[in-house]
Amino acid sequence: MNLTDVSRNFPPERLDAGHPLIRPVDAAALVLIDSSRRTPRVLLGRRNPALRFMPGKFVFPGGRVDATDRHVRVYGTLDSESERRLLARVVRPSAGRARALALAAIRETCEETGLLLGTDEAGAPGRLPQAWKAFGEAGLFPNLEALTFIARAVTPPRLARRFDTRFFMADVGHVAHRLEGTVGPEAEFVEVGWFTLAEAKGADVPEITRTILEEVETRLTAGNRPWQPVPYFFSRGGKVFREAIS
Repeated sequence: MNLTDVSRNFPPERLDAGHPLIRPVDAAALVLIDSSRRTPRVLLGRRNPALRFMPGKFVFPGGRVDATDRHVRVYGTLDSESERRLLARVVRPSAGRARALALAAIRETCEETGLLLGTDEAGAPGRLPQAWKAFGEAGLFPNLEALTFIARAVTPPRLARRFDTRFFMADVGHVAHRLEGTVGPEAEFVEVGWFTLAEAKGADVPEITRTILEEVETRLTAGNRPWQPVPYFFSRGGKVFREAIS
């Protein structure tokens, strides 16, 4: 097991010893890359300052898995390395769960930024569940083949909100449609922008977002190969560890 103590990279959490232990909720986020320029850029959205969770922070689009993510019709499949690693270190692993995680990243990106990672190569998908209505109206299947699983992070225990988040990466070239009016003063994201990795790491981002940005930079520098290990961040005994899932 390739395990490293990375606690020094994370500020101590204000844990509540009296708070009940809760199971982290499956969630997913998308690291969208624009590689058309010499210096790659990454998409970040600034969360509405009125929100209780991470107000005003710049983050990747993402959120918890929805029940419909397991059943929506899609185009293609996840690459075998991504699926295999998604099923590692998981209680009750299944291909359906891996699929739902990837689709959650696509759906949340659509809901928060208006960007649809889809394709019309297989024709129109017909009527889709309400959460996926935008894809049906655009005549697009969600495109699983656009995504690569690149990281996983679990919120420490004794916190009110806990997520087991899988981070996926995709190139902006897979965006097939854009919805207007998704970002604004009353929305979850009040603004979105493209940042170089250096700019993104210097922005007002949560520590885990900065850590994932560093992992993305390492991955891109090494050529973004399918066999590159996937980092898994979790807490144990008050410390934060990084495990490499090969």
